[in-house]
Amino acid sequence: MRLADTTWTDADAADVDVALLPVGSTEQHGPHAPLGTDALTAETVADAAADAYDGTAVVAPTVSVGVSEEHRQFTGTLWVSPDTFRAYVRDTVRSLAHHGWTDVVLVNGHGGNVPALGEVAATITRHDDAYAVPYTWFDAVGEHASDMGHAGPLETAFLRHARPELVREDRIAAARDGASERWGEWVSHANLAHDSAEFTENGVVGDPGDGDADRGEALLSLATDSLCDLVRAVVERDTDRPPHR
Repeated sequence: MRLADTTWTDADAADVDVALLPVGSTEQHGPHAPLGTDALTAETVADAAADAYDGTAVVAPTVSVGVSEEHRQFTGTLWVSPDTFRAYVRDTVRSLAHHGWTDVVLVNGHGGNVPALGEVAATITRHDDAYAVPYTWFDAVGEHASDMGHAGPLETAFLRHARPELVREDRIAAARDGASERWGEWVSHANLAHDSAEFTENGVVGDPGDGDADRGEALLSLATDSLCDLVRAVVERDTDRPPHR
């Protein structure tokens, strides 16, 4: 059930088990993929899991601007501070919980959101009338996860399957030519780079040519299955906080 498409009376009548809050970003994804890639992928996975789940899941409207300042040199990238992001996500979850939807999975599509989502999920669970767990789809796709990159094979494959009209296929070669092989400049397990423009000319990390639509279909299937497993675990879990030891 997509909340934005539902009337309040239908939402009120629904016996909802869990709420899914898609979280992404609006940031550069090379010359070939849209700025909204992370929001689109998170929303697509959340919708697919809601359809596949053997109960009722409500999908909240997507948080489409995230913690993305690392891409600020590329035009069109938008970002908020981690404090603003955490506060917005927390308030959104509070409003979901107000309607009795107290079990919430934060379905994430942007790596830069991961630290803040972990922090806010813990804060919500410890201090609010809700239980929140973060989930990042590209971490949950088995052996494919090692190829993540940025606007590289996985995200391009996902888009080629889910939203092929948004991929500028005539720019794939240019995207590959200006790409970096890895995220950052690593010395002694420390990344010397803070902004992506320090190590990639066009914002791409990895080879987008390695991601076709068939791979994208497999990625969506894996992400959907893993999210459904997580949803069931969240719904079945005793979320009371442990007593004093």
